[in-house]
Amino acid sequence: MIKENFIKLYEQSFKNNWDNNAFTDYGKNNTLTYGDAAKEIARMHLIFEKMNIRKGNKIAIIGNNTSKWAICYLSVITYGAIVVPILQDFNPSDIHHIINHSEALLFFVSDSIWETLEEDKMPNLQAAFSLKDFRRLSQPNDASAQKMLETIDDEFKQRYPNGFTANDIHYAPVDNSELVLLNYTSGTLGFTKGVMLSGNNLAGNIMFAINSGIMHNKTRILSFLPLAHAFGCAFEFLSPIAAGGHVTLLGKIPAPNLLIEAMNKVKPTLILTVPLILEKIYKRQIQPLLQKRAFKLALQIPVLNARLLSAIQKKIVEAFGGEFFQIIVGGAPLNPDVEKFLLKIKFPFTVGYGMTECAPLISYSPYNEFEFGTCGKILDCMQARIQISPNSTSPDVGEICVKGDHVMIGYYKNEAATAAAFDADGWFHTGDLGSITKKGSLVIRGRSKSMILGPSGQNIYPEEIEAKLDNLPYITESLVVEQNGKLVALVYPDYEKMDESHISPAELEEIMEDNRKALNKELAAYAAISKMVVYSTEFIKTPKKSIKRYLYTLIDKI
Repeated sequence: MIKENFIKLYEQSFKNNWDNNAFTDYGKNNTLTYGDAAKEIARMHLIFEKMNIRKGNKIAIIGNNTSKWAICYLSVITYGAIVVPILQDFNPSDIHHIINHSEALLFFVSDSIWETLEEDKMPNLQAAFSLKDFRRLSQPNDASAQKMLETIDDEFKQRYPNGFTANDIHYAPVDNSELVLLNYTSGTLGFTKGVMLSGNNLAGNIMFAINSGIMHNKTRILSFLPLAHAFGCAFEFLSPIAAGGHVTLLGKIPAPNLLIEAMNKVKPTLILTVPLILEKIYKRQIQPLLQKRAFKLALQIPVLNARLLSAIQKKIVEAFGGEFFQIIVGGAPLNPDVEKFLLKIKFPFTVGYGMTECAPLISYSPYNEFEFGTCGKILDCMQARIQISPNSTSPDVGEICVKGDHVMIGYYKNEAATAAAFDADGWFHTGDLGSITKKGSLVIRGRSKSMILGPSGQNIYPEEIEAKLDNLPYITESLVVEQNGKLVALVYPDYEKMDESHISPAELEEIMEDNRKALNKELAAYAAISKMVVYSTEFIKTPKKSIKRYLYTLIDKI
């Protein structure tokens, strides 16, 4: 059990960092100090009190990454209620289901999302509030509720006649063993389950970030990953605020140009990202340069090689603001070619591994200890073992099973799924396939449910083939599926590059066939791709930008 109490971490941080900047909404002139945020939280607590919200009640939040989203989340947990953050990517029927399944009583929601919902399909909600300005959205004719909101500022002044100070911060007593968060997953396999996370699960992640030196009171974070997702929430929000850092919330879709602009203004000291961001930069800006004949020749000359690679490294570092000490990649595996190049130019990055059920971190190593092709070493507060199937043709590859402080309580109101996730000895089965290197680093091979069995029982990991495919000409992303006993590659072309090169659809077909032949030369015969199928639209993805594989297992166009 983690000795630091999850709720007390924030009580102490708001007291200790009262005058320091806590939250800034990017592009807006509205920075909140820790003192400002603490006052907003106290005001929200008064609203909860007036609405008879009790310890253990559920309160849901959905919307962009904004300071108000962060205030809502912190208000809920420090009051002793259970927070239910909902991903914006969920459709209205999913949102209705989560509100009802979680038994949420209050709902903080962006105006645009609220307009897509049907209030009568969420009958247990007591009220919904706008994330824009905290006004009441539901039950507009409820005069008593409206009056309560109108008088809340006066009541706040009456409760704190001398003004709200750091000495007035007293948060709810919540033991680390208690449920504090219900996180509904949106995975590549299509199952939405409510992951029950305790104060201990979250405190473990936060204290690792602080004790390892990743987070401190001088940390500057640009938050652009979804805060409703475990990765972004733990390390772009909860950890820096517990440490006394400053979080700038992007609040918009992180398009590459906007992201680079924001990085140069915020100059973050630490960057957390998903592989897609680095892979896009590599494919669009670096790969074309590396393919130029003059550049290839220059790289063969040792002196020029060192200078050119150093110049590229400097350019990428400056693009990300120039003041970060490392980039942590998570959420999905990084393309091996991209990873290899970044290591070659000594770019300060590392890859971690985790999942919502572990709040989320399982393994990590700092960039100067990072081992190629891995996702770091198992954390000290966690245990891991590789369970190898008796039928496996890979003697060192099996399902990753974990135990430790970060592992969830279980799935909410789903005893069958909880029982299936844990074995008799208490090991949590991640569903991911992997191995452990001689140095103790974890290697991810893919999802156990996406593994394809070859014609003679060979284990085929489609993610490894896709990593090679994605680096071939005019391919943006790909999926490898099995159809009638053969492997088929579904590809989404790089249409922007096609237009620049004036490639016709007929020429694209020839290019893809050439890609297929080139790829098969690198693969074992049993893993050969029999056909390439071109998609005209991007594949549907989860919030962490992993393709929702289950949507493409039955392809009617093949």
